[in-house]
Amino acid sequence: MNFKNIKYLFFLLMTVFVLSSCSETNEDESNSEFRNWQERNDKAFADTLAKARQQIANGSSEWKVIRSWTLQNQTSTTEGQGAASTLKYNDDDYIVVHILKKGNSDANLLYTDSIQLSYRGRLIPSDSYANGYVFDQTFVADEYSSETAKPTKTTVNYGWIDGFTTALLGMHVGDHWQVFIPANLAYGSSVNSTIPAYSMLRFEMALTAYKRGKGSWITEE
Repeated sequence: MNFKNIKYLFFLLMTVFVLSSCSETNEDESNSEFRNWQERNDKAFADTLAKARQQIANGSSEWKVIRSWTLQNQTSTTEGQGAASTLKYNDDDYIVVHILKKGNSDANLLYTDSIQLSYRGRLIPSDSYANGYVFDQTFVADEYSSETAKPTKTTVNYGWIDGFTTALLGMHVGDHWQVFIPANLAYGSSVNSTIPAYSMLRFEMALTAYKRGKGSWITEE
């Protein structure tokens, strides 16, 4: 092998080494954003749930813990000698709600209702996103304002994740909520676009109007 070929081979090997090193560095940097992601998200929801339950126990009306809408209105079954079985639920069968503003309406939404809604969805805080990465939103201002936010018109039965639907069915017109949804009631072990698997989702939601059937839009009185 002549000297020219040796130089070419050396250059080729160095190029491969540099590219490999850059690839490993980029991968490490990318992974650091989501390192221990499931564990961090599980802990974030557990801590939020514990805080909400403690606040409720202390008499606060600013927090709610709501069981998934798919698990509500269940009845116990009888077993063996006719004894009723006890229904048991896991912590991730619930969403947590922090009430930012309570509306004046008492009307409950139905699954088939049309709604006008503003919302912003975030992941938990990470290295690059101190407030949590925004993966979806209907308003772009830093802070929600009913004066400037233009709500989207949609339906309760649009096909939202279970946690989001659970929140909607608990809201009244004029409510402004911060909602914490465990991965079990979101996308679980699946990746969805920019949402990693096992993500707890945090939604800021404001319900401004609803309509039943072909009726008129009903807003806060």
